[in-house]
Amino acid sequence: MVVAITGGLLGWKKDISWLHAETKRGTVSDASRWQSASDLRAIAIKAIHAENPALDTIISRIDLRPSKGTAKVIFDQHYYGVQIDLTTGGLLAVERRTADLVENIHDGSIVDMSSGTSFFKLLYTSILALSLLGFTFTGFWLWVGPKLMRRRSYAD
Repeated sequence: MVVAITGGLLGWKKDISWLHAETKRGTVSDASRWQSASDLRAIAIKAIHAENPALDTIISRIDLRPSKGTAKVIFDQHYYGVQIDLTTGGLLAVERRTADLVENIHDGSIVDMSSGTSFFKLLYTSILALSLLGFTFTGFWLWVGPKLMRRRSYAD
């Protein structure tokens, strides 16, 4: 049930406003005028501290969106992100990344994040994959089996 609900939400995430934060537009310019990665990091850390000083500042990744002139800074230990104008370094948004939370629930990595291991996600996804294969084979047999049995009874 959890996989079905979160998978459905992830499929619709671009169309559900509370689930997916809108990418803001920055100043679009050539790459030679962009802020450096270290400047982007400093701006993001300052912005996240202004949002909540207790939030961790370890950065997971910085996604560059050249066509929109923005950089999205994604943090590792919480579900906040910062959008920064690539050219001016101006803060465009501090966002709650609800879709990342849903994705971590969906694939089981939320348990690993809290325990500091990767065992649960591997076990969880393996059990779900094997279960889905089992349901596929048994469902196919329940559909084809009666047809084969009817053919066999007509042949006799």
